[in-house]
Amino acid sequence: MVYKNELQDKISKIAEDKEDVSIKDNYLSIKTDRIENVLPLINDILEEERYDDFDIKITTLHWNGAILNIEGYCYIKDIPLKKNFDVKKSLVLVDEKQNKKTFVLEDIPIYKLNLKNNIGDTYLWAGFRGNINFSTSGEKNKPLAEGTYKTYINIQTKGIKRITKNIPLGDIRDFLQDDFYSTKMEYFSSKSQLLHNLMVSYDMDSKSMLIKSTKIKDINPSALYGDIKNKTKKPGPIYRFMRTKMFTLLYYIFHIFPIKNNRILFASDSRPEIGGNLLYVYKEMQRQGLNYDYKFMFKENSFVKKTFLEIVKLAFYVATSRVTLLEENYPMISPLKIRKKADLIQLWHGAGAFKVFGYSRLGQPGGPKINSKDHRNYTKAVVSSRNVIPKYAEGFDIDEEKIFPLGIPRTDIFYDEEYKKRKKEELYEKYPFLKDKKVILFAPTFRGRGRKEAHYPIDQLDFKKLYDNLKGEYVFLFKLHFIVLNKITIPYQYVDFFYDFSDYREVNDLLLITDILITDYSSICFEFSLLNKPMLFFAFDVEEYISQRGFYYEYQSFIPGNLVKNTDEIVEKIVNNDFAIEKVKPFRDYFFDYQDGKASERVVNQLIKKE
Repeated sequence: MVYKNELQDKISKIAEDKEDVSIKDNYLSIKTDRIENVLPLINDILEEERYDDFDIKITTLHWNGAILNIEGYCYIKDIPLKKNFDVKKSLVLVDEKQNKKTFVLEDIPIYKLNLKNNIGDTYLWAGFRGNINFSTSGEKNKPLAEGTYKTYINIQTKGIKRITKNIPLGDIRDFLQDDFYSTKMEYFSSKSQLLHNLMVSYDMDSKSMLIKSTKIKDINPSALYGDIKNKTKKPGPIYRFMRTKMFTLLYYIFHIFPIKNNRILFASDSRPEIGGNLLYVYKEMQRQGLNYDYKFMFKENSFVKKTFLEIVKLAFYVATSRVTLLEENYPMISPLKIRKKADLIQLWHGAGAFKVFGYSRLGQPGGPKINSKDHRNYTKAVVSSRNVIPKYAEGFDIDEEKIFPLGIPRTDIFYDEEYKKRKKEELYEKYPFLKDKKVILFAPTFRGRGRKEAHYPIDQLDFKKLYDNLKGEYVFLFKLHFIVLNKITIPYQYVDFFYDFSDYREVNDLLLITDILITDYSSICFEFSLLNKPMLFFAFDVEEYISQRGFYYEYQSFIPGNLVKNTDEIVEKIVNNDFAIEKVKPFRDYFFDYQDGKASERVVNQLIKKE
């Protein structure tokens, strides 16, 4: 049914569009010489009002975070919907100022709704379904704008009669616990971090669902130095001068000292202590009893200030060490010209070659500037396979001759039976709930272009569905990227199934007790392939990710497992043990030349000892 005020709105629109047509005190005024043009339009509206008998039923209205999953049917009586092209349906939100926001729904045949009562083939295409994320439904993918919205199903028929109607959803309180639903909506970018509250209830006036969005936090991270996690202050001009120009000057002054042939520097600006590939190379040098002058320079991240002494030490050690070992980009060292008899070796933190990085992203948003100095001064770099050498040469913008396919040092643990046994025992002792259960590890990469906007849209997972279908046999561990800003909130009723291991830094240890890995675009799939275990690739945004970021290989044929886009598909693949495990071996053989647990040994012998 179209209400009186809606009819008046339509006629008012004619008054706005046509000259000498006006509405005053509910009377329509038309100049005589305009009547021939206006009356047919009004007649069409009145003709439309004859079709005010409709039927609507919502069969599914499920909220997961700020994501609405809705299904049902609606039709206008006496207007057949026998073909898909006969109808178009949308969910329409109308705010207090009559501004509208429209979400297109998928038209489906009614037999897909499994209805108890058959409404007949005349309205075969009356069904609809939709999956709407209100966290990204606002301007520029922000949360739904502040306001109170009445909701309607808009139906447009295209057959015998072309009719457009906004139909209320009806009483949806049976789908809401205690007659309401509330959740949060978050947004992260380098210039805006938002938190909205979303409230859903039933509106007796419109006889439909009422949605209210309230902004409760708005922060501009660009005003911060670093990110919210760091809580660091922006450095003054003296410090900025010290870590750039003065550091570089000191480095070249220290060239007056000879290179110390037995000095090895381990450095990172992304961890507070040695770990990852650096740790396993160091352990191998210790195992061989190499009597080197070891130096270590570590900081949690580049936003944490170095002391004046640390800046001087770093300049001195880089200038006088025969080998400096890195595991990722180190901006302070990037502008330096490495001395002829010294080496700057990049071990890199990721295996294989997956999403494009470094200078492969030149010209893309978030990519490097064409005159950047990052990466370009490496004298050597270590990769997992000769097949990825061209990718790393492009990403680092260095010659292929400088890249050595020796393997990834931290993967040596996968071939160390004693270590694996000991680490498993440690994990089971510390986390007894892992015993006697199969472990699902959820380890996706972050979304966003850097630390100030790194996040993961956890609402894409339906906790209840995962719990209800997998709880008996499995436990589900979260391992989000360490720079992700938003935190996981595990509902109390699911705490015996979901566990947050995001703060556990060495993810490869967790892989030892993992039975199924769920990831998306993370390089963790390379390491896990060495264990010959099943993987799922939860890539709900794969089309957007490919268009904005890109991969070195075609994603769908590249991944060593099945692509899934929603929780239902995750559950289905796990329950049916459908993992395309046959893809793992050729994937592993392509990206790892060596599968022997001796990568650290090769790095030490060939690049450091130069045997």
